[in-house]
Amino acid sequence: MADDDRSPEDEFRELMQQLFGASGSQFDPEQFARMDPEQLARLTGMPIDPATLSQVMQNLQSAFRTSGDGIDWSVTKRQALHIANQDGLSVTQGQRADLDQAFHLADLWLSEATAIADLAEAPRAITRGDWVEKTLAVWQELAEPVATSVADALTESLSQQVPEEMQGLVANAGQMMRGIGGSLFATQLGQVVGKLSLEVVSGGDVGIPILPGGTAAILPQNFADLGRGLEIPDDQLALYVAARELAHARLFRHAKWLRLHVLSQVTEYARGVHIDTERLEELASRFDPSDLDELRSALESGALLPQQTESQKRALDRLENMLALIEGWVDVVTADATSRIPNLDRIAEAIRRRRAVGGPAEDALGALVGLKLRPRRLREAAAMWRAVTEAVGVEARDALWDSPDFVPEPADIDDPSRLIARLEANARGEAPQRDEMDDALERLLAEAEGSTEAQAEGGSDEDAADEGGSDDTPRGDGDDAPEGPRPV
Repeated sequence: MADDDRSPEDEFRELMQQLFGASGSQFDPEQFARMDPEQLARLTGMPIDPATLSQVMQNLQSAFRTSGDGIDWSVTKRQALHIANQDGLSVTQGQRADLDQAFHLADLWLSEATAIADLAEAPRAITRGDWVEKTLAVWQELAEPVATSVADALTESLSQQVPEEMQGLVANAGQMMRGIGGSLFATQLGQVVGKLSLEVVSGGDVGIPILPGGTAAILPQNFADLGRGLEIPDDQLALYVAARELAHARLFRHAKWLRLHVLSQVTEYARGVHIDTERLEELASRFDPSDLDELRSALESGALLPQQTESQKRALDRLENMLALIEGWVDVVTADATSRIPNLDRIAEAIRRRRAVGGPAEDALGALVGLKLRPRRLREAAAMWRAVTEAVGVEARDALWDSPDFVPEPADIDDPSRLIARLEANARGEAPQRDEMDDALERLLAEAEGSTEAQAEGGSDEDAADEGGSDDTPRGDGDDAPEGPRPV
């Protein structure tokens, strides 16, 4: 058949055979490098010069290096560190000494404001690059479900656009598209994390536990920008930020169940993200491996993420309530610890507004994974913790973090009076008031126990499952879980 008589489908089939062999089983980069640019130009509808062909080759080779083994997160780390370290600044001895002094005094004050013990590891000043290194594993964990959805959707979109008889030939092309989608997402995540490293002031600044448990840290490079325009002495600001960071780290070290609980809620939300396939198919229909800007822009803007599902909205509500409880407790404890600071109210309000508004990098993270980590009910939660503190004292308040079973519920944020009444009754040694839900739960447990005993002689496998508990139920860490009935 003469070249001029071949249909576009025939040319595409021949191209795929050259790329992957007749069976479509293996991509051959050397064979691709020897391909005729004119043939590629006819198929893509664009002139391809040697430089463009080289760019295509680099993208394909990068995609095939990562396909089959999941997403290559090393590109995320390289991109993030490149941005974080671009100014080459390190922590000076003066900065370190000033922050060490602030941490020391804030730690003493904090011990007067909370019954939660201090940290086993000394707080420290870290660079932006250190922050990236220490937090990247968490960002990867949170973003991986969305990254996988992007990569899988891109593969499916390509598969749906070719005739059935050519599915075998495009199997590896699908792997290529999956690799390109994953690599692009990993690159974008690296840019977001890198930009966040230029904005965050401390480990708890984002609101979720991104530093290892029990770790407190401040970034001096970014702290210098925090007080600009506030007309507040740096030593006062440093004391407040240090106390807040220590309170956040103390809480997560004490409540060992809390870190997993929060991160699980974030990943539960992320697993519910499904890519807008219509938008993706539109992009794939004009996909150009030498120019990934359009796909990159869609990832950056969140255009591929559709509206939240009902299950995602429920997951988001649970997460926002928990973040509000955490941030509200930290606010109250920090305010009590730093009550000696002359400009306390101004500093606290500035930090609160900064946290509520977020920044460009946090917006970019929200677009990338569809989630903005801002506690909308922060003020209400702080008011609840303040009321509880005044009613029952510091120790009873902080004991609510001992187990996920004790933590206040959303209804307690709206109206703390019932929570306070139960805590006060518990302090007097009175049995907590029962309600219909308590009675119903007790009946269900009794029925389940009776059923288990009845099946015991049969050696049912349910015994082992019942003994282990549900994998979805957050737990304390063995010895840390309190005994006895719920005090509230």
